[in-house]
Amino acid sequence: MPYHLDGQKCRNFEFAARREWLLTNGLGGYAMGTVAGVNSRRYHGLLVAAVRPPVDRMVLLAKVEAFVRVEGHQSGISTNQYFGAIHPEGYQHIEAFDYEDSVRWMYRCLGAEVEQTVAMRPGSNSTTIRYRNVGDRPLGLILKPLVCHKPYHGNFSESPSYPAAVAFPKDRTVVEHDGVGLEIRHDGARRSPVQGWYYRFEHFRETERGLNPRDDLFCPCELEYELLPGESALLVATLAGDSDEPYLPPMPEDSEFGRVLGPTLKKTAERFLVEAPGRKTIIAGYPWFGDWGRDTMIALPGLCLCTGRTAFARDVLRSFIGQMRDGLIPNRFVENVDEAEYNTVDATLWFANAAFRTLEAEWNAEFARECLAALREVIRHHQKGTRYGIGVDPSDGLLTQGEPGVQLTWMDAKVGDWVVTPRHGKPVEVNGLWINALRATAWIAERLGESGSEYLAAADRAEASFEAKFFHPHLGHYLDTVDPVDASLRPNQVIPMALPFGPAKGENAQRALRKVMAELYTPAGLRTLGPNEPGHRGRFQGPIHELDAAYHQGTVWPWLLGSYCTAVARVLGDRQEVRRVLRIARDLIHDYGLGGVAEVYDGDEPQNPGGCPWQAWSVGELLRICTEESACGA
Repeated sequence: MPYHLDGQKCRNFEFAARREWLLTNGLGGYAMGTVAGVNSRRYHGLLVAAVRPPVDRMVLLAKVEAFVRVEGHQSGISTNQYFGAIHPEGYQHIEAFDYEDSVRWMYRCLGAEVEQTVAMRPGSNSTTIRYRNVGDRPLGLILKPLVCHKPYHGNFSESPSYPAAVAFPKDRTVVEHDGVGLEIRHDGARRSPVQGWYYRFEHFRETERGLNPRDDLFCPCELEYELLPGESALLVATLAGDSDEPYLPPMPEDSEFGRVLGPTLKKTAERFLVEAPGRKTIIAGYPWFGDWGRDTMIALPGLCLCTGRTAFARDVLRSFIGQMRDGLIPNRFVENVDEAEYNTVDATLWFANAAFRTLEAEWNAEFARECLAALREVIRHHQKGTRYGIGVDPSDGLLTQGEPGVQLTWMDAKVGDWVVTPRHGKPVEVNGLWINALRATAWIAERLGESGSEYLAAADRAEASFEAKFFHPHLGHYLDTVDPVDASLRPNQVIPMALPFGPAKGENAQRALRKVMAELYTPAGLRTLGPNEPGHRGRFQGPIHELDAAYHQGTVWPWLLGSYCTAVARVLGDRQEVRRVLRIARDLIHDYGLGGVAEVYDGDEPQNPGGCPWQAWSVGELLRICTEESACGA
């Protein structure tokens, strides 16, 4: 079966409202909600369109109110949370929930049985919602689409100017505002153009994050159907100009989705891959992230190479090569801004690693030449010095970085003017990545019949400095940064142990890794700061400023399990331990975003998931380890 939940779990509101599903269209648009049917986030909706793919996401169809009528009695099968009340309580009628390429609920209400299915058409901002009478008695169905035109990061309130226009052509209702049209196709419905507002929806996930939890939604019409057994009512919601043909893929009767880690993650990998006009890219996470350079490069080997999408990987890398400036790839592409942001020291070095892995998976001489030209430019700029104080220290060959008020590593939380983990100087993983990039460039050059000796010489010098400067024999682990020294116990040291040409190895690496195993490893990932370190925070909860303060100060990140498992296999030779870690990690795909892996977890028990429900590098790194260790069924 697909990912399946029985009625008992579905009717448990606390459980079902905290389990989320996601459908994507390959453009950056999505449909997303909860098993309970309640929109627990302002990001939820049945049609969240990428107006300018893959960005400018806009919530258009937030939800559909649905009521079943049998012999004069009426009851709701949809669910809403308002301030102080849940109404209707449709979750109490759920008999089963299934999820794979589409989402399906089975309801039993007033003696009737109704199946609701939601699916999103690939390559189109178009969602199909079907209600089917699967019982043995006639029923009436009343549907009320609730719409808005809001950027997905925002809230929506009643306004006398909204909508700019509503039109009622045959079998369609069109709602327009700010030049964006939402079309709802509803063949066979008896439509009543009853327009009005629904007020004060409460999104409890936003309350937990200390954000505005309130939305108002507009209802442009009421749709009525009389359904005999076996008959259906179909709605197709589209961004004006996209396909309004119904799309309903079959729900598989037998599938590994949701059962076994590897196959589930391979299926989930598809949801992050986007083909937008002019570029292919990887969405860092749903619902609120766009495409980030660092996340893309870390996630790419798992999401693309481990799923046989090597050509897609090449195209993604080419798109970032085209955006390279001063030897740096973008940190992220910013919505509504033409110029990308470049405030990152490690994304470009992760690019070198992704390029190497892509060529290692499938050699392509033309692409190798493109990569070599780009990497030579990267190394040249890094050796002479580039933006944000990024440059090679001529005294030791290591890479240094830092600029006041700017966060450049993956530990990039910032609260106002406070950079929580600045890590200025020479971070341990950055220098592991730098050495790896030098050796990867030499490998590509030599495969093309060119000399890589200058890059190997630079790598040898940096590697000698790395071991001498970073390992602290008294503490028994690698320093997090040097020049200046930060001796905090952090997980960044496992990355130089795990990279293809990583410099952390031998007895020192074994000793440090055992300390990481003892103090940083948890079933959900690695703690970002040791529990005995000053400033440690074991809970990722509270308003945004509290979340940011805890983000890299003890909070657990699942993506680090990738480097951790590779290091355990390589440094300790303990593949049995890797398989044990993966067996435990199976539970991560059930905790939050169904079939996905969360962005973060609490560092302390009980470890609750938090942040983004579907995080690309969490999925990608676990999938990479499953594939490399041939432990997908573990």
